[in-house]
Amino acid sequence: MGHRKTARAEAIATDAPSTDGATGERGTPRLPDVAMHLHTPQEPAVARVVSSERCTLSRKSSSFVRHIVMDISDSRMVGQILPGQSFGVLPPGTDDRGRPHKLRLYSVASPSFGEEGGSHLLATTVKRTIAEHWENHRLFLGVASNYLCDLQEGEEVRITGPSGKRFLLPEDPTQHDYLFIATGTGIAPFRGMMMDLARTSPGSRVALVMGAAYETDLLYHGQMLDLCSQHEHWAYLTALSREPQRDGHDPMYVHERLEINADTLVPMLESERTLVYLCGVAGMELGVFRAMSRVLTGRHLEQYLQIDPEILDSDEPWDRRMIHRRIRPTKRVFLEVYA
Repeated sequence: MGHRKTARAEAIATDAPSTDGATGERGTPRLPDVAMHLHTPQEPAVARVVSSERCTLSRKSSSFVRHIVMDISDSRMVGQILPGQSFGVLPPGTDDRGRPHKLRLYSVASPSFGEEGGSHLLATTVKRTIAEHWENHRLFLGVASNYLCDLQEGEEVRITGPSGKRFLLPEDPTQHDYLFIATGTGIAPFRGMMMDLARTSPGSRVALVMGAAYETDLLYHGQMLDLCSQHEHWAYLTALSREPQRDGHDPMYVHERLEINADTLVPMLESERTLVYLCGVAGMELGVFRAMSRVLTGRHLEQYLQIDPEILDSDEPWDRRMIHRRIRPTKRVFLEVYA
């Protein structure tokens, strides 16, 4: 899959929250019913590119990430796809063995009402994959990401979907507050979700922690600043891992904001209204869970994580193999990470 679905090269999701009642024990949300697989690889839809723009404010970014908007009027997905879901892209051509290129999944970055208010307009966030082969140092270009980023206005692309029914806003979003934690193109679903919440739940508390290597790599930075400035109880915090922060702190990762900005984030986490969503590169969730175990205690921690006491109370290093075995997220934690 590709966060990313471009975000999501390989995604891992927590168990779906309970669907018994509007909310369950301690604020467990009920998720909406969603359409799935309206178009398959055997019967793809044809979308047309409406626009393709850089997601960063500065041209000095160390990566190439584009916000791509497609017209899906000729598909069955119009009005049937939500932020947190994904759609598939079928790149043309064949691989080195003569087989058709594999389907790649990309996260929906537009709100439920469609990009710019048009239910027929679907947006996604695509980072060009550009690397070297380890064994021979030859250039490697990701097939689907570069295909999408090269598309020009009016060109066609074959798509499938929607897929995904777990990484969603609740059916009644007004009953909850939200902590979104993203790295890189992991912000894609949160962009759409926050645009939805601005319409449906402006009174809910929302905090977005966005991680990037450098300030020039922050995606949708201007839009996030604008959204949060318009809502009294919304907060936007960035974590730059390779340069000092504008607020004077040293380089940091997203999980460090839980302690540095404890005055804002801990009261949110202690509330039974709050849901936690994490999306980004695999491994980021481990740091967040460890930080949550330091800033929360007792029932406040248990409403998000069930942690074996022997590792909670020791200095034993944590690793990702512990997740779902010794570190078990509850149904108020939504997790989607990719390799």
